[in-house]
Amino acid sequence: MAKEYHYQPYRTKGKNNLKYFLLALAAIVIIGGYLVHNRKDKNKTDADLPRPMDETARTADAANPNLRDNPEIKPIDRPIPKPDDRMASQPGNQIPTPVPAQPTQPQPTTTQSPAQPVPSGTMPAMSNTSPEAAAVVDQAMKEETSGKFIVARDKYNAALAMPLSPQVRDAVKDRLSSLSQKWLFAPQILPDDTMTETYKVGPGDKLELIGKSYKIPHELIMRINGIKDARLLQAGRTLKIPKGPFHLKVYRSSFTLEVWQNNKVFVKRYKVGLGAEGKDTPTGTFRVKSNGKLIQPPWPNPETGKIVHPDDPLYPLGTRWIGLDGIDGAAKGRTGFGIHGTKEPETIGKRSSQGCIRLFNGEVQELYDLMTQGVSEVVVMD
Repeated sequence: MAKEYHYQPYRTKGKNNLKYFLLALAAIVIIGGYLVHNRKDKNKTDADLPRPMDETARTADAANPNLRDNPEIKPIDRPIPKPDDRMASQPGNQIPTPVPAQPTQPQPTTTQSPAQPVPSGTMPAMSNTSPEAAAVVDQAMKEETSGKFIVARDKYNAALAMPLSPQVRDAVKDRLSSLSQKWLFAPQILPDDTMTETYKVGPGDKLELIGKSYKIPHELIMRINGIKDARLLQAGRTLKIPKGPFHLKVYRSSFTLEVWQNNKVFVKRYKVGLGAEGKDTPTGTFRVKSNGKLIQPPWPNPETGKIVHPDDPLYPLGTRWIGLDGIDGAAKGRTGFGIHGTKEPETIGKRSSQGCIRLFNGEVQELYDLMTQGVSEVVVMD
């Protein structure tokens, strides 16, 4: 039996096909729009998130000692901006994140106090020293520390007349030697100093005559007052003048020479060399000879009789010569002895001379300026 055929007009079939095509196209557009919209939202969210720190920034922070070691400084937190803050995170609108300031370390403050002279070294233990003497020495050190040099000098000198151990006595003399640079050899006159005074130069005054009136060498006046040429002394100038004369005490056992002003005030001491074995420096009292102070005079060798001049390598007198006359004790009547410098500094503190007293060249020049010809005396003792 033949299949029954139902006739459909061509226009009706075309309408159905168009309808299906439009539905499919609409579905494609809807799905595509949805995908594009989701991708835009994702990109926008990623752009608003803070970017991770790159490796260079990590390395710089790691190398920063303030971030690494200082417990007071911590890394800055960078919070993820909220949606409301997105405008602030866009270029040109960024709001700087506040950074905690590094705490300032307090700097030590220095209070400038007046410089106080402090005695060098300390006094040894006061064993074998009377309590009275120990108290005087202690007070003298306090006065020196406070800058009262004249009071300290007088107290130290008072202590020398009291029972002291050898160690304390040596320490006191060392303090006095140091103080002499302040009260004697410096040009300033210190308050209450009875051992120096001022002199106003008058017209026609000569340094040599001024020195004689005070029983001191004019060279000492020049040294203290910084005068280079005695001929240039000007009227009206005020000079510092110590009251002379100065005398010496030499101790053979310790190879020391002490300077005393008027035999009352200890000034300072020097290390010396003395006569060799068989050529002993005599004990007793000597006096500086009149016209006995000379600068590098020719030296007659007592053993050979040869005259040795200063330019000779064998010249033994150094830079100064102070001739002595024996006037008392074993030294009485002895001649040819003197105080001088040396070209052999290693012999200081030893028995090495022909019987004379030798010092370092610089020190004998200072001593030369202290000794008054025909007046100053030298007592040599064991």
